[in-house]
Amino acid sequence: MPRGPAKFTQSDVTRAIKAARAAGLESPRVEIAPDGTIIIGGSQQSAGPFSPYDEWKAKVDARSS
Repeated sequence: MPRGPAKFTQSDVTRAIKAARAAGLESPRVEIAPDGTIIIGGSQQSAGPFSPYDEWKAKVDARSS
C-alpha cells in the first residue's frame, strides 16, 4: 500500500523555526497537527534597549521622569 504525499517537510519546519527566531522567540516550540498544520509557540525575548542609542535614550528618559 503506497504512502500518500507528505503533509509537511523538514524544510517547512526549518523555515518556520527560523521565522519564529527572527520574530523574537527565544526557543520556539513547534507542534505539527495530523493534517499538517504547523503551530509555533514559545517565549519572547524581553523587550529592552538593543543599540547604544536606545540605552542612552532610556537613561535620558528615566532622568526626566
